Amino acid sequence: MAQQQARHRIGILGAGNIFGRYVEGLRTFPEFEVVRVADVDTGRARQAADEYGIAAWGDGDELLDDDSVEIVVNITPPQFHAKTVIAALEAGKHVYVEKPLAATVAEAREVLDAATRSTALLGSAPDTFLGSAVQTARHAIDAGLIGETVGATAFVRSSRSETWHPDPRAFYGPGGGPVLDMGPYYLAALVNCLGPVAQVSAATRIGAPTRKVTSPGRVVDEITVEVPTHASATLTFASGAIGTTLMSFDVWDTELPRIEVYGTEGTLALPNPNFFDGDVRLKRHGDEEWQVLSPVTELFGAVDTPEQHRRGLGVRDLAGAIDGGPHRANAQFALHVLEVLASFETSQRENRFVTPTSSCERPEPRPAHREDRTA
Repeated sequence: MAQQQARHRIGILGAGNIFGRYVEGLRTFPEFEVVRVADVDTGRARQAADEYGIAAWGDGDELLDDDSVEIVVNITPPQFHAKTVIAALEAGKHVYVEKPLAATVAEAREVLDAATRSTALLGSAPDTFLGSAVQTARHAIDAGLIGETVGATAFVRSSRSETWHPDPRAFYGPGGGPVLDMGPYYLAALVNCLGPVAQVSAATRIGAPTRKVTSPGRVVDEITVEVPTHASATLTFASGAIGTTLMSFDVWDTELPRIEVYGTEGTLALPNPNFFDGDVRLKRHGDEEWQVLSPVTELFGAVDTPEQHRRGLGVRDLAGAIDGGPHRANAQFALHVLEVLASFETSQRENRFVTPTSSCERPEPRPAHREDRTA
């Protein structure tokens, strides 16, 4: 059925830890067909192809030479994003790349320059802001349910990657850390709801300088931390709203919320932005209880199940743009998210407020399948 209706053929570059999540997510859309998998380790690519029933496998050059591949989904490690995205764009492929867009802002700008020279489109994670949770919050804000937006808070707590990932070194090396690993999900949600950031002030530090790895099947027993693991920042949005963030791999236990948005007439509480769906709660001034808002878009997956770990909604957004629709998870949005997060360390190092040089349009909301009737 999916193959008969497929309009977009996909090659996945990278057969690592999240490969299965993408395949499972992409297969929920009948317009997609995954036709090839590539990896620098071709044995791993073959194993992934066999496990998921994908017809072709090989290395990255073979993927780019495959005329049947229209969209490249790039899930290589961050340090390889710039080189591999540029190569795919130059090969005429549309590209969707995992976050961050590149390992550094300078590399990200090179990627955008390549996209400008290409006729192909470039999209980038995170795409979870396209899910029903953040879209419902966005709809509530735009509908004036909390009045004028005044501020927001966002709290990233540790994913405890050393307890479940066989090789968590990338989480503690360049391009990693809580700010660049988990921060993009939170900041993308905030930018979608509040618009671009105009100013950043931050303080950062390393917590424990070494981490013991206890995950099953681990390939290392201990890792040295190379990037800050605890960061606090104040974000001033161009809209005038003020955001307060804490992003940390040192916060293992907490009662802090994930994201809250504060307005002159009420508060919105959002679920974990690493997932697409979940309860969005509203409490307006004078209300005795929080109320859960009905989702304004369809769910990507069942809440509180492994379906929330799937990926692919951003690839669907890219495909929609190829077909002439709006492109929400676009490269300019991803660059702005990356630059704002990179500004945390700049602010700490130079002891100053940082004004990002990039900006972006507030993404167009996804069409609501229902109007929220909250009085």
